[in-house]
Amino acid sequence: MFIDRAKITIKAGSGGNGMSGFRREKYVPKGGPSGGDGGRGANVVLIGDASLNTLIDFRYKRQFKANSGAHGQTSNMHGRGAEDLLIKVPPGTLIKDEATGQVLGDITEPGQTVVVAKGGRGGRGNARFVNSVNRAPTFAELGEPGEERSLLLELKLLADVGLLGYPSVGKSSILSMVSAAKPEIAAYHFTTLSPVLGVVSIAAGQNFVLADIPGLIEGAHEGVGLGHDFLRHVERTKVLIHVLDVSGLEGRDPIDDFHKINNELKLYNERLFKRPQIIAANKMDLPEAQANYQRVAEYMTGLGHEIYPVSAATGDGLTALMQRAVQLLAEYVEEPAEIEAAKVYEARPEEAFAVKRDVDGAFVVEGEGIEKLVAMTRFGDEEGLRRFQSIWRKLGIDAELRTRGIQEGDTVRIHDMEFEFRP
Repeated sequence: MFIDRAKITIKAGSGGNGMSGFRREKYVPKGGPSGGDGGRGANVVLIGDASLNTLIDFRYKRQFKANSGAHGQTSNMHGRGAEDLLIKVPPGTLIKDEATGQVLGDITEPGQTVVVAKGGRGGRGNARFVNSVNRAPTFAELGEPGEERSLLLELKLLADVGLLGYPSVGKSSILSMVSAAKPEIAAYHFTTLSPVLGVVSIAAGQNFVLADIPGLIEGAHEGVGLGHDFLRHVERTKVLIHVLDVSGLEGRDPIDDFHKINNELKLYNERLFKRPQIIAANKMDLPEAQANYQRVAEYMTGLGHEIYPVSAATGDGLTALMQRAVQLLAEYVEEPAEIEAAKVYEARPEEAFAVKRDVDGAFVVEGEGIEKLVAMTRFGDEEGLRRFQSIWRKLGIDAELRTRGIQEGDTVRIHDMEFEFRP
């Protein structure tokens, strides 16, 4: 089964907790703090694997959780960092964040990796907080939580040449004649419901990947029929072979078919429409095709397209067609990537925060720095709590809440923690 889209949930490993400990040795009666740091949590990494050609594995497993780092130990021993969680995907996989739509990566080569969720750093042990004022701190940090997100994976075939055309024009038959691929072939529309790849060998060193992609109909750019399922896989091809049924036995005009399909390409992606395109006039073994060929050939030549008379049934003309495809691939120049509108990012310190009022009346404090502080503080430890309150005041959060009109007993919410405000 060919699966070309998947949604998965990932969670990177949390950092290990820091240790609060003191040296306890026979001849060291007043040993100082010796709590070690926690280890870093594992990243979640997607890696290209040439042995895969579908996303079907994600149909059965959709949640992935990386290991957390080990906790710190006494005697200043740091916890072990966790090994990254590697998730294999086929080359050609586009990775998007579901919540924002942001493209996180595009894996096009075997072995290529993309870090999609970062593991949390390990919490610091109490030995890290020794200073001239506090010579024996008792508190240590908890490990930082790992990133968590939902991903949308889209597989776009990595084919050099794509066969396009209406259903039942003979694309699958052509692929079966020029390669070892065995697509399903029958005399009804949409026999090909999923893309099929075949390797075409012309001569030594002259090989390319040919894709038989599901047929196209009007409205495909809007998702009608197999619409986007077709067009997504054409995007990466360098050369297009447009297969036309010049016999007209199904009551359609091949010239009209040609324009309808190219219109769908243009509406979907202007760059795709401009790819090199050669015409395969198929079914030339039929008398109707021979009678119709001259009219179609003159029209296509007038548009500047090369046309090759072929017969998928007998194999006639296919060698010349494939040789021309090889030549066009050799001449192909990668189009410059479209320049996206520049994004302006405002530099903000990690300590920056924002205060807003929730619908239930609670004061919500947001900010990367304060949220990390909450996640990594041991609130059951009195010294750790005092440190949190000190940083809270230094950041100006207390003053900002008072400016917003907070009263004693009001609720303050930071991420998933709630506090009752006391002056």
